[in-house]
Amino acid sequence: MSQTHPEPAEGETQTITGTPGSPGSAVAPVAVLAAPPALPEQRPEVTDTAAETDRAHAALEQVAVGLETRAAGSGPEAAAVLGAQALMARDPQLGTNIAKEIGEGVPAAWAVHSAVAGYQDLLRAAGGYLAERAADLADIRDRTVAVLLGVPMPGLPDPGHPYVLVADDLAPADTAQLDPAKVLAIVTRRGGPTSHTVILARSLGIPAVIACGRAGELTDGVEVAVDGDRGEVVLNPTATQVAAAVERAERRQKILAHSSGAGRTEDGVAVKLLLNVGAEDPGESAAHDCEGVGLLRTEFLFLDRDTEPTPDEQYESYARLFRAFGDRIITVRTLDAGSDKPLAFVAQGEEPNPALGVRGFRTARALPGLLERQLAAIARAASDTGAHVRVMAPMISTPAEAAEFAELARAAGLAEVGVMIEVPGAALLARQVLDRVDFVSIGTNDLAQYTLATDRMLDSLPDLLDPWQPGLLRLIQEVGTAGVATDKPVGVCGEAAADPLLALVLVGLGVSSLSMSAPSLAAVRYALARHTLADCRDLAELALAAAGPAQARDAVRGAADDEVAGL
Repeated sequence: MSQTHPEPAEGETQTITGTPGSPGSAVAPVAVLAAPPALPEQRPEVTDTAAETDRAHAALEQVAVGLETRAAGSGPEAAAVLGAQALMARDPQLGTNIAKEIGEGVPAAWAVHSAVAGYQDLLRAAGGYLAERAADLADIRDRTVAVLLGVPMPGLPDPGHPYVLVADDLAPADTAQLDPAKVLAIVTRRGGPTSHTVILARSLGIPAVIACGRAGELTDGVEVAVDGDRGEVVLNPTATQVAAAVERAERRQKILAHSSGAGRTEDGVAVKLLLNVGAEDPGESAAHDCEGVGLLRTEFLFLDRDTEPTPDEQYESYARLFRAFGDRIITVRTLDAGSDKPLAFVAQGEEPNPALGVRGFRTARALPGLLERQLAAIARAASDTGAHVRVMAPMISTPAEAAEFAELARAAGLAEVGVMIEVPGAALLARQVLDRVDFVSIGTNDLAQYTLATDRMLDSLPDLLDPWQPGLLRLIQEVGTAGVATDKPVGVCGEAAADPLLALVLVGLGVSSLSMSAPSLAAVRYALARHTLADCRDLAELALAAAGPAQARDAVRGAADDEVAGL
């Protein structure tokens, strides 16, 4: 049964909840992002289909150029997202679908709207990576329609003072332009825990609450207190609540400014703090206070290309990053592609359920030679630079697959070989997997998706993808226990590693390294330094015994060091 909520009376204090997106707290008046332009009620007739088609294609190109311009002036995380979005605007199949609609007498703006909707349906049905791109495509649609109608695309609000940005959802192009000095927090009605809104908000250090169903009740000017750790938004907060939120934000900033160095628990147990990187500038990534790279996503070299990158192209890309990080550890994930991250230069055919199909390491079966060429390029770059390089395969399901990958990697000349644990079957057989490789790294985003049978970008079920789910934590415990028993490293490179409280639980479950985006490093480092390994194990037991993710989070927060719980 659907639940209704009374509209808050003017000045009434009321708390609405969503999903924690990006940590931190802030207090400010609301500014609502205006809706994109709608199609007029009257649809004009098309008298020249060729001219109308040219107009549509020119508008798409204008949007693509605009995205590239924004990418050039953005940070590395945002630049990678916007660059990929520009490629989507130039997708030949999208242009073909639009031309087909126009050929049937549909005006350009309407044709764009219809063709994109059809494309989005296909992406959502595909699941996984492609489903995540459906929201990005909506922004391309809105911007193209605005160009065709000759109306401006609503930009970010500018009320003349710092504010909390409220939106149905945020497009990457808008999120990338956020100024943390003006936008103190974000609240969205939709969005998933691995959406670009969350990724970019974290990279900017902006607190965010997503999947907040009652965000539509927030209106311009109403003061709110946002708690990105708890997923709470307080309307018309009391003076006491405002003071607490401000004090918390100031304390967090002061604490984190002095958090530096290697990851250690209070009793000196080492926990490596590593960085997740992709297409970012290697020099900028290496400048962060981290102990190396826990996840180098290599698919940015392969996706959106008509031909496979040559061994020399791959070598140059890897060598640049290896040199930038010097003697710090670098963990390279081999190509994570397949039906849900299609390779344009390979015809793989359609699959009924791509998220459960040929992806990750499984592509080695379908595409002989592709993985071997990548491993050879990585090994050559590692040898020439003298870097400390490890390599790991994604989407490993069985010990036999782990052994197969290890044989290929070692034959290429790579000494340290690991695999990712993203499938429950691999987690349950972690001891046997670790008998065949040197380390494992847990991808909590996919492991949650497969464990809870929930598409990771499904807005309607964000609680099932919460990394605090006790069922997910039990699988992580299986892997951690196997790591301790075999004396081999177990890492986490999913979004769970970026949560300071959850990081303590993960260490208590046997995890020995945590890899995350740069803005999260300081808080996780500080949390570890305030707790012994025994403390972490006690907190892990509390989380495992909880009835659900909210109860697990609350139990750990209540038992953790007060300074960490209040970050």
